[in-house]
Amino acid sequence: MREILGKRRRLLSRRDDGRPELIDAALTYATRWQWPVLPGVAADPRARSRCGCPDPECTVPGAHPFEPGLLAATTDARMVRWWWTNRPTAPIVLATGGDAPCAVSLPAGPAARALAALDRAGMRLGPVVASPTRWSLLVRPYSMEQLGELLYAKDHVPGSLRFHGGGGYLALPPSGAGEGGIRWERAPLPGSARPWVPDVEAVVDAVVDALMDTEVSAPEL
Repeated sequence: MREILGKRRRLLSRRDDGRPELIDAALTYATRWQWPVLPGVAADPRARSRCGCPDPECTVPGAHPFEPGLLAATTDARMVRWWWTNRPTAPIVLATGGDAPCAVSLPAGPAARALAALDRAGMRLGPVVASPTRWSLLVRPYSMEQLGELLYAKDHVPGSLRFHGGGGYLALPPSGAGEGGIRWERAPLPGSARPWVPDVEAVVDAVVDALMDTEVSAPEL
């Protein structure tokens, strides 16, 4: 069952112009959930598909750190408030790993099938972050050794599967990005002191199987 946030929740409160209040969401993540965040670089206002960073070939426009760098991520309310007071439209970027969740991401179509398979199996899922093209399943922090053992046991790991572990990052709702808005596909429970997330082992089989099915069914060019 999809978990829907309450209309009155500060995380999704709205200003008079109808846009989500990013500063409220950033403060919720940083202070209530103790997830270290920082502002991302905004998309180029002249073309939303391009990033505002110097890289003309940026693959994650408007959804990554630039200035400050990832190491500046913090749970300090004063710093978070200062950042989004001065950059009110900046995307919210989570520094994954450590005490914060990690994530497993894959293209949106296979991700929907993976979630359906996990639901049928009765697997409890945590929050799922969605952009128009990719979904990210939040999981507990994992080590590179743990991840390596999981992937070594697979006959094949599709290249479109991505892991956001220690030293990584992920844009969180309600950020805007070059490819479109970031939203919750599976939202945290309303009033969560800190959202529950599963172990990475619980989701890897389903996401790999969903991607393998996509590769098998794709027409040859």
